[in-house]
Amino acid sequence: MKKNLGILGILMVVFLATAYGSKSFFTPYNLFNLVERSSLYGIIGIGVAFVIITSGIDLSIGSLIGLVAVMFPFVVVEHQMSLGAGLMAVFGLSLAVGVTHGLLITKLKLQPFVVTLCGLMIYRGLARWLVSDKTMGYGNESFAGLKVLVGNASQLPGCASLPGAKHVPVVFLILIVLGTVAAIFLNKTIYGRYLLALGRNEQAARFSGINTTKMIILAYVLCSMISGLGGLLFALDYGSIQPDSFGNFYELYAIAAAVLGGCSLRGGEGSIFGIVLGAALMRLLMNSISMLGIDDQLEPTVIGFVILIGVIVDQLVKRIAAHRRAVLQARQAS
Repeated sequence: MKKNLGILGILMVVFLATAYGSKSFFTPYNLFNLVERSSLYGIIGIGVAFVIITSGIDLSIGSLIGLVAVMFPFVVVEHQMSLGAGLMAVFGLSLAVGVTHGLLITKLKLQPFVVTLCGLMIYRGLARWLVSDKTMGYGNESFAGLKVLVGNASQLPGCASLPGAKHVPVVFLILIVLGTVAAIFLNKTIYGRYLLALGRNEQAARFSGINTTKMIILAYVLCSMISGLGGLLFALDYGSIQPDSFGNFYELYAIAAAVLGGCSLRGGEGSIFGIVLGAALMRLLMNSISMLGIDDQLEPTVIGFVILIGVIVDQLVKRIAAHRRAVLQARQAS
């Protein structure tokens, strides 16, 4: 909880500083866009969190997002598949990717870094080959029913008359539902506790009777499925998809959001609420750079420094807390 308060404090400081430095920050368009994009990054951040909690990593998220984004219009528009069949195809692909990652890591004992790094290159190449590097779009009327997912809440059935609904992105509501389900799963179910135990000590978890193989596969499946969902939402929001670049570095933004939100890369630790705050901070920094007139070329540098500072502060706080506990235990023992 203290970790979440720290991230929330940083978020508020950046928010107020940007609002003070830019008069256009509080425009409805900018705030809507900020909440929507923060929600999108929060969704993929939740996905990668399940893998990080098991002390794994997934570097293929951005490429999978790109593959899903180009595959959906490819099968629906160019191959005349129904919208439902197209959705089944892309989520089936996401499921297959997660299972494959999990099996390679658990059965062949390959390092998650190597497996998902190879996936990053494979899925990007497949996306480019599938459509011959052709730009794919979501302007076809076949996707009209799905456009509501990247609209405002007033477009939902029965919500048109609700006050303020037009200022609330539907993606934000999706994030709330997904985040709530993920938090309940992680903290209130036996399988979530298995994942946390596995991340803290895989050998001890195995000796305790936990099927660590199935749990690792489950983590990668959840990550890939949520990434597939994120890929569709990102694609619907942007509308135009370049197969060679769409989704680039999204895996790094997702991992950064998870780490800023309290997920330890050593595994066994994570907070869904913290991840949402981390994603919001990431997107707010991007928005602040634009609003304050900072050169866009410095965006990765600024974000990198903020993440580095956040991780350093987190480590220092942990060391101070550990030292205080040690001193307190020594006093009690004496």
